[in-house]
Amino acid sequence: MVRFNRKEEILRSELPPTLPLMALRSTIVYPLGTIAVQMGAPENLAILRGSEDNSLVVALVVALGDHEEAINPESFVGGVGVAARVHERINLPGETVQITLQGLRRIMIDSIDQHDPFPIARIRAAREVLPDQKECDELMTRLVSAAETLSGLVDRIPHEVPAILKMNMSDPGRFGDLAATNMNFRISEKDEVLQRLDVGERLRFVLSRLEREVGRARVMDDIKRQTEVKIDQHQREFYLRQQLRAIQTELGETDPGEKESMDLLKKIEDAKLPEKVQEEARRENERLRMLSAASSEYQVIRNYLDWLLSLPWNKRSGDEQITIPKVMEALEKKHYGLTEAKERILEYLSVRKLRGGDPLGPILCLVGPPGTGKTSLGEAIAESIGREFYRISVGGVRDEAEVRGHRRTYVGAMPGLFIQAFRRVQVKDPVLMIDEIDKMAHGGPSGDPTAAMLEVLDPSQNDTFVDHYLNLPFDLSAALFICTANNLFDIPAPLRDRMEVIRIAGYTIEEKVEIAWRYLLPKLFEENGLVEKDLQFTDEVLGYISSGYSREAGLRGFSRNVSSLMRKRARKKAEGEEGAWLVDIRMIEEVLGPQRFTSEAAEKEPEIGAVTGLAWTSTGGELMLIEALRMPGSGRLIVTGQLGEVMRESVDAGYSYVRSRARQLGIEDKAFKEHDVHIHFPAGAIPKDGPSAGVAITLAVASVLSERPVRRDIAMTGEVTLRGRVLEIGGLKEKTLAAYRSGLRQIIMPKSNEKDLRDVPAEVRANMTFTFAQTMDEVIRLALLPAGPGPAADFGPLQDSEPAVKAALPDREIAIGTHG
Repeated sequence: MVRFNRKEEILRSELPPTLPLMALRSTIVYPLGTIAVQMGAPENLAILRGSEDNSLVVALVVALGDHEEAINPESFVGGVGVAARVHERINLPGETVQITLQGLRRIMIDSIDQHDPFPIARIRAAREVLPDQKECDELMTRLVSAAETLSGLVDRIPHEVPAILKMNMSDPGRFGDLAATNMNFRISEKDEVLQRLDVGERLRFVLSRLEREVGRARVMDDIKRQTEVKIDQHQREFYLRQQLRAIQTELGETDPGEKESMDLLKKIEDAKLPEKVQEEARRENERLRMLSAASSEYQVIRNYLDWLLSLPWNKRSGDEQITIPKVMEALEKKHYGLTEAKERILEYLSVRKLRGGDPLGPILCLVGPPGTGKTSLGEAIAESIGREFYRISVGGVRDEAEVRGHRRTYVGAMPGLFIQAFRRVQVKDPVLMIDEIDKMAHGGPSGDPTAAMLEVLDPSQNDTFVDHYLNLPFDLSAALFICTANNLFDIPAPLRDRMEVIRIAGYTIEEKVEIAWRYLLPKLFEENGLVEKDLQFTDEVLGYISSGYSREAGLRGFSRNVSSLMRKRARKKAEGEEGAWLVDIRMIEEVLGPQRFTSEAAEKEPEIGAVTGLAWTSTGGELMLIEALRMPGSGRLIVTGQLGEVMRESVDAGYSYVRSRARQLGIEDKAFKEHDVHIHFPAGAIPKDGPSAGVAITLAVASVLSERPVRRDIAMTGEVTLRGRVLEIGGLKEKTLAAYRSGLRQIIMPKSNEKDLRDVPAEVRANMTFTFAQTMDEVIRLALLPAGPGPAADFGPLQDSEPAVKAALPDREIAIGTHG
């Protein structure tokens, strides 16, 4: 230790107060170290030229930053540098001098006394701070261990470095400098070591960097070993495959990949694909042959070829021709009534038969409420003409790719719904039922699927339908497309224009009873494990269930209610009870609960301001009660019931008409100024719109302001103008059936709708009275009673100058529903 202090004293006495400042960019020499450096900076060359003596001492500092930036000597003031002696000089080409520098000791840069031609710094000796000896020993031991580990992991660290460090553990400051010198630190980290005068902090800094390098080296070593293992494994697999190929060649066997390619090529030849399809299949098979089975593209091409080979490019259902009597028999066997629908279907198939199967013609679209048998009608058509049947449900489809398919560039790409359907049925001329087409989404971020349907359902275009996945034309024209919908107006007009619409309105009570005897009861007996003698029904009982519990256009609710009775009987039978149950009203109410629907509208006495209107919905016709109330006020008109704009305009038009006819109706003028009128449409949670309630609204306003009651045993529908003209409305068939199911037998309707009466079933026409009105005055005379009326039963059929029509049309049954 005495020797070290003496040496430090000698070094301090040799240092002058000022030294030339030499800035190094890529390296540094620590005290007692030696390094060779090439000098090219003008300032450093000026220092060397200024003193040719080998005893030249300079102040070394580290210049961080970009090499192109100019060095500012003032930035080194207050920092730590190294006093170094210049030993050897060798002139090199290109104004470059190589010198050998020997570090003497750390110095502090106090100020810059000169800038030109080279900087001269005022310096003083830097004093290092030694830590506790025990802490130093622990830090140096850890540094030696880390150096040994790093030298074993990194080739560029010499194996002698740990031994050199162990030999200098007596001098902790020198030990830290040696570690920074030999561990290939970055220049910024070497400068950090130089700046730390506290030897303990210097050792801790070097240790942290060294341990970080050890962690990084271990990760790199693991990656290297894994890579070598994989390379060795791949080389082994390649060698084994080459051996396998040689063995297969000797045995006369082919490569599995080559064999699969040859098998696919044979399938392509045997499939007799269209020319363009066969050409594309061969091209893709050639690509497949060139790929490795481990390639991701291999499986994509393999799936594509599987789709091409699995589609029915030429296969048909058979040579069976369309036989009209057979079709008629099949339709009659499974569906009761539906005369209009059956007639239209037979006409359509007859045209196809006469044209030799030529598909040119409209697409059938069955429109009607839920549960009326639209889907089962399509199945019956397929069975009757000997075709495969497949149902495609498009309700809720919002992506165009569901129709046209996804392009093969996407992961998991597949063809669209129609190509998938043809693959499943394996014939090119099936009956495809496109179910719930009115519930397809219109537009959106994924395209418009209804627009993609235009090509599918256009007979002049669908013979070259191109699916995005196949990217080849596929002939859809041989298929018989049948669409179903609940609401025709939810289908876009261009798509609707391509379809032949067949309307199916719904069933009457009598038709439901007949369908129950023919189809429902045998089916439900079998489903519930019963026989006919276990539960006995009558026409009256079935009619009571239909009118009191299942007043809907279709048959699903009716079927559920009958099934509830059968389940009750099945439970008792399973418990051991034998014998027959005779179903009566008491049993029905015990199982199904109180009657849900009554004929209140036809049984109540006439009321002031209460009118029974008729409405059309996507599930069939409905009764719509309209209530009006007069109360003291200032002449306001209040309307409630969640109405659309068109319906509110009908209220305004009706109110204005009544004001214009106030004198004829016996209404005083002050009634419009001193009273408010409130018009309400019950079932306020259901949106309502349309002009067809104009007649009923106007009659309700006239009734409440004139204080005259309205007959409740009649229903009415029609649009009203300001002049009181009654205009034509739509949905007459559905509205008539709704009134008939509710027990009403008299209807007032526009004169211009008389032509539509032939669409109403003959059975309904025979049991109802229809009165046709041209003006609102006629409606008021027919339905508005004098003050103080008697009970509704006292009023007979409507009487007016325009005679009522009762079964005035020829007996021709019109289809109003389906069953299946």
